[in-house]
Amino acid sequence: MEISRPSKTVDKRLAGLFAAVVTPIDDRGQLDLDTFERLVDALVDSGASGICIAGATGEYPHFESADRKRVIRRAAARLPRDRALLVGIGGSSMHHTIELGEEAMDAGSRALLLPMPMFFRYEQQDLEEFCSYVSGTLRAPCLLYNLPVFTNGLAVDTIASLLRSEAFVVGVKDSSGVAANLDALARAREEEPWSLLVGDDRLLRNGLVAGWDGGISGVAGFCPELVVAVYRSFATGHLDEAARLQGLLDELIVRIAPFPTPWGIKIGLAARGIDTGPLPLPLTAMRRQQVSAFAEWFQGWLPRTGLAAIASSPSGSGLAL
Repeated sequence: MEISRPSKTVDKRLAGLFAAVVTPIDDRGQLDLDTFERLVDALVDSGASGICIAGATGEYPHFESADRKRVIRRAAARLPRDRALLVGIGGSSMHHTIELGEEAMDAGSRALLLPMPMFFRYEQQDLEEFCSYVSGTLRAPCLLYNLPVFTNGLAVDTIASLLRSEAFVVGVKDSSGVAANLDALARAREEEPWSLLVGDDRLLRNGLVAGWDGGISGVAGFCPELVVAVYRSFATGHLDEAARLQGLLDELIVRIAPFPTPWGIKIGLAARGIDTGPLPLPLTAMRRQQVSAFAEWFQGWLPRTGLAAIASSPSGSGLAL
């Protein structure tokens, strides 16, 4: 059933650095909403332009609709008015996706993050029709979520076609890691009001150089001040500082790369005083060694950013930003 919404509700580009948020759980696998609120508060305090929930960092395939709706409502209630809420609406079926989109828009989401169907493989024309139907049914601003590692990937031509033809497809988060997409989509945009957001932190500075509007960052989920500083340094013309900070960000990415998504982010949060609960799988002896080695390296690396005293809070009360 088509929802009655005004025509295109985003009348300007989304710009800034948005932190992707993990979904904390307790030892029984139940949502830990108290910890979620603490995490949202810390990300807001870091200066992020907003948060993004229920993307890959939020492990959206792991949670039932009822829990995802609870997280949407809690995030919307916690976030200040001057910060944007972006909500991922990937689901096990198209109808599940639409149901989550309705909930997110009713809660006040600024835009919806629309990943492609997962598990089964589809052609580009199938994906284009999927995006057209979902965005047209919801009549809400949708950001295409190009995440080929976990879902069906979108070709640049498909992205550009949807942005040109679909009134409610307003931008893209490109997490493909394909550097060529940055220039290609920047050229395709020209003067159109599309929101182009980098989804692979390794390409954040390159995307800004190409004219992209910012990023939705997984690393910002546990080290937000660094990623925000890359964006702000570039935006204010401090290009050498942006390059320096991107180098530090690249070092951090190399250190979390051996962990499955989003283990590195949750391990980093634990090292900074926020325990987001058990990882999805039991840790092998090798993994336990990797976690210990990362935590030791991380505490020595943090002061090198030169941003603030960002070592873990001794009380474990939260991120010491």
